[in-house]
Amino acid sequence: MDNRAGEMEVFATAAELKSFSAAGRRLKLSPSAVSKLVTRIEDRLGTRLLVRTTRSLQLTPEGEVYLARARRILADIAETEIIVSSGAEAVPRGLLRVNALMGFGERYILPIVSEFLALYPHVQLDLSLTDGVIDLIEERTDIAIRSGILRDSSLKARKLLETRRVLVASPDYLERRGTPHTPDDLDRHNCLDFSFRRAREGWPFVDPESSSVVFRPVSGNMLVNSGVIMRQICLAGIGIGRIGYFHVSEDIREGRLVMLLEDHRPQDEEIIQAVFAGHDHLAARIRAFIDFLVDRSGKGGERRR
Repeated sequence: MDNRAGEMEVFATAAELKSFSAAGRRLKLSPSAVSKLVTRIEDRLGTRLLVRTTRSLQLTPEGEVYLARARRILADIAETEIIVSSGAEAVPRGLLRVNALMGFGERYILPIVSEFLALYPHVQLDLSLTDGVIDLIEERTDIAIRSGILRDSSLKARKLLETRRVLVASPDYLERRGTPHTPDDLDRHNCLDFSFRRAREGWPFVDPESSSVVFRPVSGNMLVNSGVIMRQICLAGIGIGRIGYFHVSEDIREGRLVMLLEDHRPQDEEIIQAVFAGHDHLAARIRAFIDFLVDRSGKGGERRR
């Protein structure tokens, strides 16, 4: 049987060092042996993974995907050997890569990071905050915190909380421009929106006559790609924004922002969830962080069901 794990290690080393010679020195192999092993993988897969130049090696798009998956497999093998050789129950350890929505990360993750790392001193946390959608495999990410429907059937998810979207504006803006009482009144207002591509354009409102949801076009002078930025520009009095309640709940309680058109708001609750690659046996570090986050996020004022 072929030593696929060994081949993956050789490929990952060559890709990291961008050199067959350097990879050979690290692995105590000849440059030709490294080259032959990489060629064997490419022949088996029927695609080029590395582009050879006179100076270095460059990954092809297929090579980037193979490298990301190979690293994950090698990390799982290493963790398995540590667990088995220790003869003990799985202890969370190793590098844990987490990508989260900016607003959720600021409110729910950053305040508890020190507590998590104190509980699990053998875990190294690599945390990135972004509202853009990422590919877990290509980005070598263990957990992504996202909202909405899980569309990739190869992934699994744990619910963290439920939130809803609300229309908000600052008291200063409403004093200057007036308070809208119906969706039609938004024609006279600066409506701030997101630049994300969405299935439906406009903002949803309940039609009081039919009780159906109608998407109404809105316009304004600013688009943003983050709920954190949307909150800031609403606080600055630039206009009316439609944003997840968890971003602005404290601002609403403190009177810094005012909710609008609640009688016309549809029941558009959305789920915030931890998304991860589906495995029968999750790495201990991944399971520990998800369990910890499920417990702590339920104490932040939003609803969990």
